[in-house]
Amino acid sequence: MKITFNGDPITLVGPVLRVGDDAPDFLVVDNTLKNVTLKDTSGKRIFVVVPSIDTSVCDMEVRKFNEEASKLSDVTVYVVSMDLPFAQVRWCGNAGIDKVITVSDYKQKSFGKKYGTLIEEFGFLARAIFVVDENNKITYVEYCKDVINEPDYESALNAVK
Repeated sequence: MKITFNGDPITLVGPVLRVGDDAPDFLVVDNTLKNVTLKDTSGKRIFVVVPSIDTSVCDMEVRKFNEEASKLSDVTVYVVSMDLPFAQVRWCGNAGIDKVITVSDYKQKSFGKKYGTLIEEFGFLARAIFVVDENNKITYVEYCKDVINEPDYESALNAVK
């Protein structure tokens, strides 16, 4: 799989996950610095992986998923980034984001390594979407071909409906 950052090739650490794979366990932290693992999430989930919520494309993406999350009664949307939890809280507060749950992979880089989104050259995460069902099976995957591009919102959202 060829992924680029602004047209330049990058190296992703970890496996390329596919539909039907078991969702790997991970260790991230929430906005209170509490550990969160796969088993701490349940039901239908969307993991929205972004390089940094402080960039324009990530800002648009998180706002879009926050808006859509309010229409999804049985789906939890998690936004995963390397941003420090303090920055996530600040940004969400300033942006009025209240329907998605932000978690940080800064500490262990566990999510990035296990979901194949850790960019070796930069140490942050590539843009990707993973939909996981109640049985921890991956039902939708998108690794954005270029990290600076937005994902296919419609396909990701259709995968949980």
